[in-house]
Amino acid sequence: MSSLVKEDLEKKLFKPLSQNLYEFIEIEVSVQDRYYLCVSVTKNKEVKIIMVKHYRIGLDEKYEVTKKWSLNDLQMIDGKEADTDNPFFDLHFKKVYSLEAYSCASKYAFARTVNKLNHAYLKKDLQIVNFDSTYINDDSIWSSNNKDCLVLMRICFYAFNLVCLSLCPLPL
Repeated sequence: MSSLVKEDLEKKLFKPLSQNLYEFIEIEVSVQDRYYLCVSVTKNKEVKIIMVKHYRIGLDEKYEVTKKWSLNDLQMIDGKEADTDNPFFDLHFKKVYSLEAYSCASKYAFARTVNKLNHAYLKKDLQIVNFDSTYINDDSIWSSNNKDCLVLMRICFYAFNLVCLSLCPLPL
């Protein structure tokens, strides 16, 4: 499903703007409408973070840019709490934007993409705080092209260990 949405976003919104879409996540803004937070690169190698509203008119899918920022203006991504599985995060520009991703995995996917594009194009000191750095940096043991599955696998591994430990009898 998400690959179809990505293909539709690229075709109807990003290609006409001469941009390459690298990542998008669904964010919770309102109950009625769907919103996506997208990361793209322009022909001039500028990294853009774009909030897009998705709606339907009849059978036709429409996309509208509601906010647009440059990665150069992003000061910090705050994951709120690194120790808990929550989808909330803040983007710090001149103003702080509090957002809720569809899932914790998508929040991490967004932060990984922004971090990767920052290293590739800007090489600025971007602060990414309150995230587990194991899942953000590409130099980790869990690094792969399919990082969301690896995040889920690691969470399952920890949960399995906790279940095993809770079933072990305590020595008296």
